[in-house]
Amino acid sequence: MTAPQGHGPGTHPAQAEPLRFAYGTNGFADHRLTDALAVLADLGYDGVSLTLDHQHLDPYAPGLAARVRDAGRAIRRAGLAVVVETGARYLLDPMRKHRPTLLSAEPEGRAARQELLRRAIVIGAELGAEAVHFWSGTPDPGTTRDEAWRRLEEGCATALTDAERAGVRLAFEPEPGMLVADLAGYRRLWRALGAPDRLGLTLDIGHCRCLEPYPEPRCVELAADSLAHVQIEDMRRGVHEHLPFGAGEIDFPPVLDALRAARYRGLVSVELPRHSHAATATARHSIEFLRAAAARTAVPAPRTPRAPAHLSKEVTPT
Repeated sequence: MTAPQGHGPGTHPAQAEPLRFAYGTNGFADHRLTDALAVLADLGYDGVSLTLDHQHLDPYAPGLAARVRDAGRAIRRAGLAVVVETGARYLLDPMRKHRPTLLSAEPEGRAARQELLRRAIVIGAELGAEAVHFWSGTPDPGTTRDEAWRRLEEGCATALTDAERAGVRLAFEPEPGMLVADLAGYRRLWRALGAPDRLGLTLDIGHCRCLEPYPEPRCVELAADSLAHVQIEDMRRGVHEHLPFGAGEIDFPPVLDALRAARYRGLVSVELPRHSHAATATARHSIEFLRAAAARTAVPAPRTPRAPAHLSKEVTPT
């Protein structure tokens, strides 16, 4: 994963194709999927980031094939592109958030997460998804980092085989507090797996602000060659809390300029999973904010200091 070499002669980020904004259904948990899709289409979003979960598209409920076909028709009627996400909090275990994972100590737990990824890949292929998104998880107590990395590499290798068979691109997200928390961790995993093109990156702009040692636009530059999906929200340094735009510290015009300069053509998905109580208003505010930020001339962002050794707030994956 290397930095881009710059623009060609006479090329400027503003001349690149417009960015395509999407919104995550995990921020519409109180809406029916069809209603959420209609709201997003009416607000002018280009896509939807669809979290497989009980309230929208449950990958374990009866009649899955028919429900996937129905969801695909609804997404197409709304004129939206789609990314499939696997970050539901309690889909696999009603007692433990985000568990089991590919790192879990119990083999049956790892197998359950692997099966979820397999189903997500099949669903993504059926929906024509631009990517299927996943993350590493956190090691169980008593699991060494070496063991955790071995399990992750094995699980990702299996997912890559499934994705190759289905013709789907994977989008791996570094997540604060997880085994793979940052861009350096993603690079390590990608190289360990043989640098596969099919294992792309989900770059979360808020996470860059939270803990990366680079300014957010520089993170985009460093990730440009691997980007499969981008998530976006506001955030503060050292605090893993997804905030509505304007409530954090990020200067967004330089970030959006960096995405245009990288000629990124995938979805830029708003990730506000704790705002379902005000989903429609938050989605409206988000698209208005992003459009305004995209229209502004960017001012170079100051260099961001390295994250503190101990974050100022406990890091809790969303």
